Amino acid sequence: MSTDPVIRAATVQDADGIAAVHVRSWQQTYAPLVPPGALDDLDPVPRAAMWRRVMGEPENTVLVALVAGRVVGFAAVGAPHGENPPRERELVSLYVLAEHHGTGVGAALLDAALGAGPASLWVADPNPRAQAFYRRHGFARDGTVGEHPLAGHPVTEVRMIR
Repeated sequence: MSTDPVIRAATVQDADGIAAVHVRSWQQTYAPLVPPGALDDLDPVPRAAMWRRVMGEPENTVLVALVAGRVVGFAAVGAPHGENPPRERELVSLYVLAEHHGTGVGAALLDAALGAGPASLWVADPNPRAQAFYRRHGFARDGTVGEHPLAGHPVTEVRMIR
C-alpha cells in the first residue's frame, strides 16, 4: 500500500475526518500558546458541522490529504479576511497531523490549493515550524499583526503574503 498522499477535493463525507485532524492538529500545535489544558476538551462534532457548512459555500475550496484512505491533512482557501486584503485569495487553513510533518503532505496540499499564485494567510506567532514552511513556499511576513481567539484565549497571529 502506498504512503504517498492522495490529494482531492473534500466532500461532506470527509467532514468527520477533517474535524478530527483539525482538533488533533490544534492540540499538537497550539498547546504552548494557551493555558495548560485549554485544548483538551475540543470536540470534533461541532467542528465537523462547521466544515460541512464551509464546504457548502461556493467561495471556499477545501481539499483533503489521504494516506491509506485516512484523512491526515486538509487545506481550505477562501475570500480574504480583514480590511484592505493584500491578495484576492487566502489560505484559511492548512493542517497536517504531526506524524505526517516532513513527509510532503503539507506541500502537496499547499500546491493543490494555491499553486504558485499570489495569496495571503495568517499564522500563529510564535509558530516557527509553520512560518518556516510558508517561507519555503514563497510567503513573507507583511508586518500585519492580529489576534485570534483559540479555545477562548487570544493568540497573536501574523499575516504572510506571496
